[in-house]
Amino acid sequence: MEVPPPLVLKRSLFVPSKTLMGPGPSNCSQRVLEAMSNPVLGHMHPECLQIMDEVKEGIKYIFQTLNDATMCISGAGHSGMEAALCNLIEENDVVLLGISGMWGHRAGDIARRYGADVRFVEASFGRALTLEEIRFAFDTHKPRVFFVAQGDSSTGILQRHISEIGDLCRQYDCYLVVDVVASLGGTHFLMDEWKVDVAYTGSQKTLGGPAGLTPISFSKRALTHIKQRKTKPKVYYFDVLLIGQYWGCYGTPRIYHHTISSTLLYGLREALAHFCAMGLKNVVQRHLECSQRLQLGIEELGLEMFVQHEPDRLPTVNAVKVPFGIDWRKVADYAMRKYNLEISGGLGPTVEHVFRIGLMGENATLEKVDMVLSILNEAIQSIKLRAIKTERSKI
Repeated sequence: MEVPPPLVLKRSLFVPSKTLMGPGPSNCSQRVLEAMSNPVLGHMHPECLQIMDEVKEGIKYIFQTLNDATMCISGAGHSGMEAALCNLIEENDVVLLGISGMWGHRAGDIARRYGADVRFVEASFGRALTLEEIRFAFDTHKPRVFFVAQGDSSTGILQRHISEIGDLCRQYDCYLVVDVVASLGGTHFLMDEWKVDVAYTGSQKTLGGPAGLTPISFSKRALTHIKQRKTKPKVYYFDVLLIGQYWGCYGTPRIYHHTISSTLLYGLREALAHFCAMGLKNVVQRHLECSQRLQLGIEELGLEMFVQHEPDRLPTVNAVKVPFGIDWRKVADYAMRKYNLEISGGLGPTVEHVFRIGLMGENATLEKVDMVLSILNEAIQSIKLRAIKTERSKI
């Protein structure tokens, strides 16, 4: 039997232009898109290694860290979660997961596969964890590793007090892992000052780069722990002692670890350059202002934010309660069909309960906020009117 060439690949590629205002990815700037059209380089070519060095410096800036072990994992944001836990955890280590949505549970699933003794401290539905809850959990479980998402994109919850959690981890000789995939650039994060041991983010969120490279950084304290492991990390691909040698982190000759995508590097390099040119504080302030305007507009439309306590709202992924009697899918379909605008539904614990509106990178502008509010209102009113007409037709 011979398998013939697929007919679908005889057609020209067509990719529509969409405004991505869900929880990520966000739209890439023209600068980033043009960068990715440059010629491919070999993964050990000196020009490629130079771009990796420049990316590394950009990551240190956005994380506010001087950590030598700062690099990218070749993979989506989940690869950062995997790398953090894979390198820190040894068999039977107690790992405590902070839960304010689905990502703590996902990290728990991963940690369990590495042989961890997994425990949870879970906030009540729709709110962040309090310091008192976290302190009690530490006293009860005495964890070796504590994981928390600064911003949980499934619920739109911002976990504050990372600095105090960092102090608590040092008190208990515990390693702090912070997921800043959805939060970095939309709220303040100071890795070194807050005593964070591992942080990772997504290239496709506020940075506005292509998905596929995950910036990550390990503290000197974490790196010492990894070097003193009784056994090697269980996954070769995520071993940061090897990846860090490829990235030139340790002052040793570079080694081949895997074939990195040079085109993704170009895109991330330019996204970081644009971010650095604007300045971290200015980027954070812009995202905060856009979220505040969106929240005010939601209130004016007679809608309600999912997170009741305003300081616990994540500026980059805004969760809005779906009005009673409205099918969120119809709203999302209307926005996409008529305007090529992405508005997402809930994820994990918020499925069927919320819309998630992303304000990240290129889409974190007041003009885009006004646009999404107008389209959201139009979509909801259209669906209500259609429902009324349907009911009348039955009479």
